[in-house]
Amino acid sequence: MLETSARLLRLLSLLQSRPEWSGPELAERLGISVRTVRRDVDKLRSLDYPVEVDLGPTGGYRLGAGAALPPLLLDDDEAVAVAISLQTAAGSGGVGVAGLGETAVAALVKLERILPERLRRRVAAVGVSTVAPLRPTPSVEPATLVAVGAACRDRRVLELDYTAFDGTGSRRRVEPHHLVSWGRRWYLLAFDLGRDDWRTLRLDRVVPRVAPDGLATGPRFTPRAVPGGDPAEYVASKVRDVRPLRCRARVHAGVDEVRARIWTDQVRLEDLGDGTCRVHLSADEVHGAAVILVAMGLELEVEAPDELAVACREMGERSLRAAGAQKLPARGCAPAEDLG
Repeated sequence: MLETSARLLRLLSLLQSRPEWSGPELAERLGISVRTVRRDVDKLRSLDYPVEVDLGPTGGYRLGAGAALPPLLLDDDEAVAVAISLQTAAGSGGVGVAGLGETAVAALVKLERILPERLRRRVAAVGVSTVAPLRPTPSVEPATLVAVGAACRDRRVLELDYTAFDGTGSRRRVEPHHLVSWGRRWYLLAFDLGRDDWRTLRLDRVVPRVAPDGLATGPRFTPRAVPGGDPAEYVASKVRDVRPLRCRARVHAGVDEVRARIWTDQVRLEDLGDGTCRVHLSADEVHGAAVILVAMGLELEVEAPDELAVACREMGERSLRAAGAQKLPARGCAPAEDLG
């Protein structure tokens, strides 16, 4: 027969595994009497677990919703499934669901700390594959997310190797404060102790130096106040203009409409107060910038550079040649075969 504390954990696990149990079923599973089941349920309820009791002949029991989430007891297969799911969500940055990626990192940090070695090996043996996007972006290893996320949570100084945009490598010793997902990338907002200043580091270029358990071993630090108070806005202000080409255009639409239509994160919008706005765009090359602006489907005038105006003009000429002499539908109407 199980000891009382172990038996209570087993009872809690059973109650979490299905919607309802009868008293005799629980007694058989636990190898105890129905009377002992009732006593154990009373103990769980005294610990604020919301166990609901049906006082009918069979004495049904169910775990209801309480004010707080009770500890979840997972078997081996369930723990592996949850870890792999969290790795997938964390590795993708939670694309399409606001905040999912960072939440998955926090949950994965907790789970990784308590997984037995045999389960760690099972999780590591499962390769998670995703369909590559049309414009692939650098991916972040889940182990890096776990290590950096844990250092942020535990407020521990982190040593890391970092590769800059130009390929130059450096060793950093930082106070990691926040993980921020911006656009399609993860960034670490940290205070660089060697440079005595704040730094925004792309996480796909970070290699943390950690202990065999994957966690930072540096001393604890007292959090500093982030400049401006908002970590996400601070990171955004630093990474908006990192591309080499600077473009500027006046768009005949308000800021909200332009923000809803433009798909790049390398942009800053300036409200001109007359129903138009100025788009400050960073890009790798001029033709890519032209595509981004024209694809909004809004009237605009290119202000700078001159090469961007040329690229937009060439794009228009190519579009006219592509249409040729084909009879086109009225503006705003789709061909019948395109309507579904």
